[in-house]
Formats: sequence, C-alpha cells, structure tokens
Amino acid sequence: MQRYSLCALDELPEPGSKGFDMDLGEERVSLFVVRRDNEVHGYINSCPHTGVALEWVPDQFLDADGSFIECATHGALFTIEEGKCVSGPCAGDRLKPVRLSVDNDVIYWLVD
Repeated sequence: MQRYSLCALDELPEPGSKGFDMDLGEERVSLFVVRRDNEVHGYINSCPHTGVALEWVPDQFLDADGSFIECATHGALFTIEEGKCVSGPCAGDRLKPVRLSVDNDVIYWLVD
C-alpha cells in the first residue's frame, strides 16, 4: 500500500474542504478532502452525473453552510460522511470514496 501526504490537518478549516491533483506516474488523480466534526472524508473529484469536477472555485466543495458537498455544475448535494447524493439529477448515486488516514496531524491518502 502506498501512502501519499496531502496536507496538515490544521490546513483544513472546520468545516472545510481542499482539493488535490495527484500525479501517480502514468495516472493523474483529482481528489478532495472534507473536514467536519473533527473527521476527514475523501472522494474522487468527479460528479457521478456528468463526470465534471465538483468545486465552485479552488478548494470550495461545500455548500454555503458547510452541510453538504455541492456540485458547482448542477447543484447536486452529497452527504459528507457517505458521499451519497440526496438532491439533484444523480439522487441515489454516490461519490467515489478514497481511503484516508491521519497520522501525527497529517492527512494521508492510502492507495492499494
């Protein structure tokens, strides 16, 4: 298993989000991390409806009150904890999760 350092935990506001473009050699992966209630959740940065990136502006993946992940293209709302779409044209679909760990206040992406 590979472990990639993303950022320090204190670089992520509570609640807040941050995007990352990771170069894995032959593959480039866009993902994002959300912090809320002192938990971190990570997903591939791709809407299940259209495949477009989700953020409004760099690192802005959450709705105005920080309750949901929101797709900038069509306003779909996804739960932070599960990535499940609860509103919008892809209702019932899910964001693709990425595996994370936090060690010594650093967020890592774990890749098999």
